[in-house]
Amino acid sequence: MSFSKKTAARRTALQALYQWLMTDAGISDIENQFKDSQDLSRVDIDYFHELISQATAQFEPLKEMLSDDVDRPFDEITPVEKAILLIGSYELVNKIEMPGRVVINESVNAAKKFGADQSHRMINGVLDRIAKRVRPNEF
Repeated sequence: MSFSKKTAARRTALQALYQWLMTDAGISDIENQFKDSQDLSRVDIDYFHELISQATAQFEPLKEMLSDDVDRPFDEITPVEKAILLIGSYELVNKIEMPGRVVINESVNAAKKFGADQSHRMINGVLDRIAKRVRPNEF
């Protein structure tokens, strides 16, 4: 299956954010490790950088926004789900030029591939509610 460079950037960012959530490593160190150890030729490197740097820089406001829409404490969400939600919510709020349905679909597909069984339903519901708030004209 062929993926766009943006999809590849999201999937690589998911892995980097997962590592960031699981370790005390700085996001720039993680980014450098990814660039040194992985073939990123099919990844939109600039978008990967933006996603991980901005999702971590905006972690607290994104976490606060997400906490309004998840059905359990944020700390109880798995690291994979947190990473997917951080990317999706960042894109919904900050990447207005990207259709919201594309953002949600990419997030749901990532959850189906990497998340816990049925986590894609939670991801879909949370991001759909956020999209309706932050993009009322689109939704």
